Amino acid sequence: MKSFPTHRKDEMVLYRRTFHQNPELKYEEKETASFAKKHLESLGFTVEEGIAETGLVALFDSGKPGKTILVRADMDALPIHEENVHTYKSKNEGKMHACGHDGHTSILLALASDLQKDFSSFVPKGRVLLCFQPAEEGGSGADRMIESGILDRYQVDSVFALHVWNHIDLGKVGVVNGTMMASVDEFKITVEGTSGHGAMPQHTVDPILVGSHLVTALQTLVSRNVDPLEPCVVTVGSFHSGNAFNVIPETAVLHGTVRTYSKSVYDMIPNRMKQLVEQVGAGFGAKIQLDYKRIDKPTINDPVMADVVRKAAKSVLGESCLTEENSRTMGGEDFSAFLMQKPGCYFFIGSRNEKKGFIHPHHSSFFDFDEDALPIGLAVMKEVIHTYLQDFS
Repeated sequence: MKSFPTHRKDEMVLYRRTFHQNPELKYEEKETASFAKKHLESLGFTVEEGIAETGLVALFDSGKPGKTILVRADMDALPIHEENVHTYKSKNEGKMHACGHDGHTSILLALASDLQKDFSSFVPKGRVLLCFQPAEEGGSGADRMIESGILDRYQVDSVFALHVWNHIDLGKVGVVNGTMMASVDEFKITVEGTSGHGAMPQHTVDPILVGSHLVTALQTLVSRNVDPLEPCVVTVGSFHSGNAFNVIPETAVLHGTVRTYSKSVYDMIPNRMKQLVEQVGAGFGAKIQLDYKRIDKPTINDPVMADVVRKAAKSVLGESCLTEENSRTMGGEDFSAFLMQKPGCYFFIGSRNEKKGFIHPHHSSFFDFDEDALPIGLAVMKEVIHTYLQDFS
């Protein structure tokens, strides 16, 4: 194992802790975007702002013909009350950078500095588009940036993004071919029955009973409709109905999520769920309304672009740095939208360090990560840029 990079660590830690103290939720990232814009403009970049409300991009052109690579950082925080006690704890009540997006934004800002001050060391030709994206956490910010036309406007050829990852030890890089993260779908099922006295159920259609059968029936989507070798999760996260112990209510509402890996399962689930819930409802004489919302697609890496990341990571950290363990997850990521449009790779930078206490999972109110991961992320991404533009332009 090579020694860990330290280039621009102090600079990135300063940025990261500033963002961490001032977290902003999806589509509210005005101060974060303003900070990024000022930094980019101080370096001489021309910034296109206001993309998908708070997003911005800046293009670096080496002046030599070649491909255009997009590098993305997400900027938004989560609606979580931070319970850490460190000096850079969130100052915004009920808001927290509990996923590491503050680190991603800091890495991209440091990358901008190196592009303007030392680009010849890692940009042999072509162009680099820096993409600061809002609303990754359930806001489909990637989709909205794509809809704004940035991929066509800047003639993007490939797309890359990293994520600090507390499920992988510091110094490791997680990268896989194909699907790395699942789709994210949200569903709400409203069961309309007939209310009445709890002592006279024969005069009612009990939506709680129907909903209970639905909770069980929905699991057959996984166990009897999906190939056992295909990952799929159906979870009912909430079930609300009734207010009195002796009254059968009129309605019940079930709210949940579906996670899939393959395109075939992704395409199949909504219609099959609709058939299933309507038929269960009909069997009990209840009316069913299904609202099904698609949030994120599966995150699918191009194998050739994944090899670019592998080559880059080994160049920076040594042959033993790569891992696929804990690098696939049923969690979702809206960078998937970019990967549906252009070949690219999404990868993890290990940020777990048990000795320092950086062990808490993402979206935990105690989440924090080892900031030694920041210069590692910067070094690997710079090498990704160099490898791609050298080998494919």
